[in-house]
Amino acid sequence: MIEIIPAIDLIDGKCVRLEKGDFDKQIEYGDPLEIAKFYADNGIKRLHLVDLDGAKLGSPQNLNILEAIASSTQLKIDFSGGIRSSSDLTNIFSAGASYVTIGSVAVNAPNDFYKWLKDFGNEKIILAADFKGEYITYSGWQKNSIYKLCDFLREYYEKGGLYVLSTDVSRDGMLSGTATDTYKKMKEKFPQLNIIASGGIRTINDIKELNSIGIYGVVVGKALLSGQITIPQLSSI
Repeated sequence: MIEIIPAIDLIDGKCVRLEKGDFDKQIEYGDPLEIAKFYADNGIKRLHLVDLDGAKLGSPQNLNILEAIASSTQLKIDFSGGIRSSSDLTNIFSAGASYVTIGSVAVNAPNDFYKWLKDFGNEKIILAADFKGEYITYSGWQKNSIYKLCDFLREYYEKGGLYVLSTDVSRDGMLSGTATDTYKKMKEKFPQLNIIASGGIRTINDIKELNSIGIYGVVVGKALLSGQITIPQLSSI
């Protein structure tokens, strides 16, 4: 059964959603702690917490919010944004995260990334493989890399990586449907990889379609925050 993972993206201490990763196109949704409590009170088990300030500035900026959510709920929190050092990881786990998702260091300093994978454990380190078209994007989706998606995944897969969170940036925040064909191709090439799909989820049928092809998890952001998908609908999957 696919795992449902609501997303809370943070800017200036508020829950926001961007369109296609554009910081100039954001909608505010309120207090992230109250939103997280609502999810926890309604049966959600896991949360994707994105520090957009950290992604932009290159160091985590919202660990206080991570700590508040972790201490107030039983949610297993996956934290991302601005992670550049092993001390960042230590601080994030100390603040209550169960997992971290890392993209920029995997692109720019892969030796560091694979050392962290070994030191902290492959069950805690999730690779961010976010893409625009065929190519990986990083640094809060502000920069494009030279790596194609499946080429980028291959080394991680061969070195024992377990989890990848892959966002189609062109669909993120757009409620335009998910990149099912891309995720299906990833699953065929890397059958043992636990793929978490993200970007464009608009209806419960999108989630059911991902479930049918064996995708491990799905991040749902704007569709839940705007009410286009409701918590009771999730029980039908």
